[in-house]
Amino acid sequence: MNKNVGIMLLALGFTACNQEQVIESKDDIVLKPYPKTEKIDQKDDYFGTVVEDPYRWLEDDLSAETKQWVTAQNEVTQDYLGQIPFREAIHKRLESLWNYEKVGAPIKEGDYIYFYKNDGLQNQYVLWRKKGEDGKEEVFLDPNKFSEDGTSSLAGVSFSKDGSLVAYQISEGGSDWRKVVVLKAEDKSVVGDTLMDVKFSGLAWKGNEGIYYSSYDKPKEGSALSAMTDQHKLYFHKLNTPQTADELVFGGPTMPRRYIGAGLTEDERYLIVSAANATSGNELYIKDLSSPDAGFVTVVGDMDKNHEIIDNEGSKLFLYTELDAPNGRVVTVDAAKPQSENWQTLIAETDEALAPTVGGGKIFANYLKDAASLVKQYDRNGKLEREIELPGIGSAGGFDAKLEDKDLYYSFTNYVNPVTIYKYDIASGKSEVYQESAINFDPSQYESKQVFYPSKDGTKIPMIITYKKGLQLDGTNPTMLYGYGGFNISLTPSFSTSNIILLEQGGIYAVANLRGGGEYGERWHLSGTQMNKQNVFDDFIAAAEYLVDQKYTSPEKLAIAGGSNGGLLVGASMTQRPELFKVAFPAVGVLDMLRYHKFTAGAGWAFDYGTADDSKEMFEYLHAYSPYHALKPGTAYPATMVTTADHDDRVVPAHSFKFAARLQEYHNGDNPVLIRIDTKAGHGAGKSTAMVIAEQTDKWAFMLQNMGVGYKEIK
Repeated sequence: MNKNVGIMLLALGFTACNQEQVIESKDDIVLKPYPKTEKIDQKDDYFGTVVEDPYRWLEDDLSAETKQWVTAQNEVTQDYLGQIPFREAIHKRLESLWNYEKVGAPIKEGDYIYFYKNDGLQNQYVLWRKKGEDGKEEVFLDPNKFSEDGTSSLAGVSFSKDGSLVAYQISEGGSDWRKVVVLKAEDKSVVGDTLMDVKFSGLAWKGNEGIYYSSYDKPKEGSALSAMTDQHKLYFHKLNTPQTADELVFGGPTMPRRYIGAGLTEDERYLIVSAANATSGNELYIKDLSSPDAGFVTVVGDMDKNHEIIDNEGSKLFLYTELDAPNGRVVTVDAAKPQSENWQTLIAETDEALAPTVGGGKIFANYLKDAASLVKQYDRNGKLEREIELPGIGSAGGFDAKLEDKDLYYSFTNYVNPVTIYKYDIASGKSEVYQESAINFDPSQYESKQVFYPSKDGTKIPMIITYKKGLQLDGTNPTMLYGYGGFNISLTPSFSTSNIILLEQGGIYAVANLRGGGEYGERWHLSGTQMNKQNVFDDFIAAAEYLVDQKYTSPEKLAIAGGSNGGLLVGASMTQRPELFKVAFPAVGVLDMLRYHKFTAGAGWAFDYGTADDSKEMFEYLHAYSPYHALKPGTAYPATMVTTADHDDRVVPAHSFKFAARLQEYHNGDNPVLIRIDTKAGHGAGKSTAMVIAEQTDKWAFMLQNMGVGYKEIK
């Protein structure tokens, strides 16, 4: 933190407010000139329309010029943030809030119970274990020892069925390229060589013989972090053999542009392979491993819908499918004739979107009812046994277990209640608290309210608004509006330690459940894709207008935030309605809609977006809302802090670089428009605690400073 902050605080002084001290925002922060960004003569022709791309050179993340630009931008951003008088106070408060023991739901593997734990401010969660409930706890894997600075993380763990072997993935600097290490669980000794260059992969054990994993050929030219990847392949690695000898099991040149994933049924009889060329819809194949000569059998041969095998009972397969059921259903079929014409409905489609899991011989139907969890327990004949009594309205997850298990663990949370772990008796349906959060936060002081507001076309959109009890609707409350709206992903209520900063300042946190997500099933998703994508932005803008109209806040006190596809949402909204927002946080965003499909695995997002190469009509639609292209010269934009990271190989940082460069060129106003670029970090997963706290500190400091509301220091 800036060493001059303490001097600033003394100079400004404090005023008493309910026995708290208020640090006022500073009126005379000096914003250094933005770095001069070179422009090149780059023009592309799309169906007769010429589009300029003067910042194309920033796509080269390996060039010295790009690295110099990153350094220069970070210097300007950090200089500005360092002048905010309450930045250090927010950082201290966040560290204090974060510093409590956090424990995840346990899993049973072999003779041990495994669980993740963070003692407070550890950069990465540690995997612990104990022999039985009363056993002595011991550290099993400590990712904090993977690297000195905490930027390497544990990115996936898979145990063999008997629990004697474990394979785990390591992500370095947040990259999606992973290493895989295999251990003997009992003594933690390494088995065989480390697998290299594994990407977008689960790890599926075949007995104790070896593991199935997926990856691409690593690009031979250009940057491994940004070059386009193709031909995802499924391999089998036999333990104690070199990776070069791994068998190609599925995929390759005959199946380009596929995401290929594999798993085994719990009895390890069937190998299940899912192949998709987009983030929605998949082919489904099975192979009977009990028959040495068996080949792959096609269950579903097209990618129109989503399908998944969730369990089996001998040759009887249990499938989740969206075929003829946009909200999902569970069907059964014999593995000898697994095609859809032979499916029998076990759990019928309802008005709520379904996500089933299995455990203890039961099927748990986890539904979404207005973006909150509703869980029902069925037997294997499709008979409803009970609706599980949850602690309240919120998000429940983790209803899975092995076939022989008598109990399972699930988590419950919402916007005001930290995560609590419950132990659930499968036979009786009784839940008991297993692990409560130790965070120093009193949920009784806050409340969440769900509202339904009309979007531009009249569609009712749900939004949950969270705030301190007694809130006055006078239009002066600092408010953060968050959204995503894409890829069939649902935003369900969840607790955020970071958001306490806003709530205890008397602020509001609002989450809108936009079209494009999965909150109401496939229809909701499709109504926010491709030529319907503008619906998502309209939904978000309408949420902002609702908050203003109902006097929760005003444009001068309203911030918007979103990451990845949500970064696109923020970028599109702030370019379409710049006067509606005071502050904008587009994080790791997809911001160049004409070229997103040319980097890493971006081509797989075309189901949601379409591409500029598809047709003149699709190009014109994308060009109209693409944030990078929608920026207009001489426009006053909100105070903006673009955030990205140099190792993001999911949404490459070039999106953010180009958008920030053009935003700084075109912006006409006093609001700062900055870019904050993390180093040795990726799309978000695995980021160290220290980096998360630093980023959240800067976000709240930037927001409160630009809203001019100051900060009440909480002791």
